[in-house]
Amino acid sequence: MRQTIKLLALAGALLIFAAPALAQTKECTDEFKTATYKKWYDNRKDHQDIAFQATEEWIATCPNEEGPYGVALKKFNAAYKAATGAETIKKQFEEAYLKKNYAEQIRLGKQVIASEPDNSAVYIIMGLAGLGDAAQLSESSQYAKKAIEMLEAGKPFLPLATKDQALAYLNNVLGKAALKTAPADAIPYFLKAARLESELKKNPQLYLDLANAYGEGPIATLSDEYKAKHTIESPESKLAIENLNQFIDRQIDALARATALTTNPAGKKALMDLLTVLYKDRNKSETGLNELLAKVLSAPIPDIPTPLTLPTPAATPTPTPTATPTTTPTATPTPSPTPAKAAAPSVTTASPKPAPSPTPPPKKPPR
Repeated sequence: MRQTIKLLALAGALLIFAAPALAQTKECTDEFKTATYKKWYDNRKDHQDIAFQATEEWIATCPNEEGPYGVALKKFNAAYKAATGAETIKKQFEEAYLKKNYAEQIRLGKQVIASEPDNSAVYIIMGLAGLGDAAQLSESSQYAKKAIEMLEAGKPFLPLATKDQALAYLNNVLGKAALKTAPADAIPYFLKAARLESELKKNPQLYLDLANAYGEGPIATLSDEYKAKHTIESPESKLAIENLNQFIDRQIDALARATALTTNPAGKKALMDLLTVLYKDRNKSETGLNELLAKVLSAPIPDIPTPLTLPTPAATPTPTPTATPTTTPTATPTPSPTPAKAAAPSVTTASPKPAPSPTPPPKKPPR
């Protein structure tokens, strides 16, 4: 019995303590709506956190209120949540940028540009992420293209120091992305990156990539075509070698730039050895190689060569017959013709010379 009384007393105490809480529940009265609306209205510009708190109280107390006050407060509530959510994403993106977390830069950057499609800085950072993490290169290159379009249209180039610097690095991204699958397509991007004023033009890796693009792209293609089409020496086979040599000369130029810019002794020696083999194979000696290295960085980088073609033979003019006045010839006895034996033409059949083997593309320079 005493235990029952104790339990009843405890239950009574709980009810007593619970009563004030129940009494504090707000009701959706006109007085509440007026006071809450005023709290929101007075703080909606300068103290938006307090205004947001007012909208939360309104929605909790008057969830079904659809009058003008309710619509205004609910609209502010949704906008505030979206804005603070976007700000949180932007802060996380900035942290990923500072910490060089390239995968997160792309993931969070997508969310930022969804609400800020004209934010060129975010596109630039996403576009450059592939230089920091090769695994992001393919996706990063898509944003690099968009960033280039924005910069060329006059958008800001931050966080890079200059417009040229931003464009150089972004073009380098596009070149690296194309190098594996379409090396010939990578060449224009590397050339543009090398011609823009930035510290990238002093980076030997840029020219090593360019040399590889020439070797794995047009040089490999033209070499294979030569082997398939030309088995004897002819004007066409000579022209094919001349076109191939144009690209080998470009590759030598790029490799010479990489060698001249490399300061690491081991790396410089490896590149010099490779350059010497390529230069000697092309020119049949090493004469002129040291001169090339001495002046290559002061010379403009050559463009992609224009294909050479055979000259079109001049058309042979057709002679116009001259009219001969008609006369009455004096009859002369016609002797019986004795056909003369035609002299056999002297024909000298030259043995075809074996076609020279085209210069094979060099092995990929060591990275």
